[in-house]
Amino acid sequence: MMQENYDKKIDEYINKMPSLPMSIAKVLEICNNVNVSPADLNYVISLDPVLVGRVLKLLNSAYYGLSQKVTNLVRAIIMLGINTVKNLTLSTAVLATLPVNKSLKGLNMEGFWRHSLCVGVTAKILAKKRGIDSKFFEEYFTAGLLHDIGKIPLNAVLSADYLITITSADREQLPLFEAEKKSLGFDHCDAGRRIVDSWKLDGPVADAIIYHHDLAGYSGDYHDILSSVAVANYFASIDEIGFSGSRHPEKPAEDVWNDLGINEDIFEEVKIVVNDEIEKAKVFLNF
Repeated sequence: MMQENYDKKIDEYINKMPSLPMSIAKVLEICNNVNVSPADLNYVISLDPVLVGRVLKLLNSAYYGLSQKVTNLVRAIIMLGINTVKNLTLSTAVLATLPVNKSLKGLNMEGFWRHSLCVGVTAKILAKKRGIDSKFFEEYFTAGLLHDIGKIPLNAVLSADYLITITSADREQLPLFEAEKKSLGFDHCDAGRRIVDSWKLDGPVADAIIYHHDLAGYSGDYHDILSSVAVANYFASIDEIGFSGSRHPEKPAEDVWNDLGINEDIFEEVKIVVNDEIEKAKVFLNF
């Protein structure tokens, strides 16, 4: 009965969350067309002046470090590529829509977002080090940045109970998602799935939100991105960069590391640059 009550509260909260701007749906739709041009994407984004401002602000921030200021969206799309701009628009729209309440008792939101930024920049750094095509870098970043958004409704609706869950995960040395299932009957990936369905998200971001703790059960097309997010999430948690609520994370399976062609030694290289990259990426939170 208690679980049913939790489920109902979470569903009610998600149903009351603001919808993503219609422009985002159009951006995602048009970018699914292999023949989309920079002019096509520019037209869709330009219908939303607020979105244009956000994208240009990001493009001219330290996160990209461009040598010259970009004021023309078409030029930006040509410079960075359609895929990059698509992911920029998606991440900024989601972050601008998600509710912010720093006074909640459960998960410290400042720590939560630093953890999320760390996972995003680490997944992107790993993609660079592994020689992934640069046009896909922002998919790795965005999937990492948004992977844990299912924790937001849990923290907002079940604040006191969620604090108990986080505490019990630490006391029993369990990964947080296991403690969530034990005490609440579902985990943040289940809650994330409900957000994905409500906002009609798809692609690697949606799959990362739902499956980042269940790679063995994943049969989609984005294994490399999800594996990178899982490894980056493990790194951020064990190094306590930000706070995910999980001080005892589950280590990704051996085949995940083998598929990526890396081992934990790569974390020593990542540590050198990750904090600087987090500081640059904070611009994503300023909307």
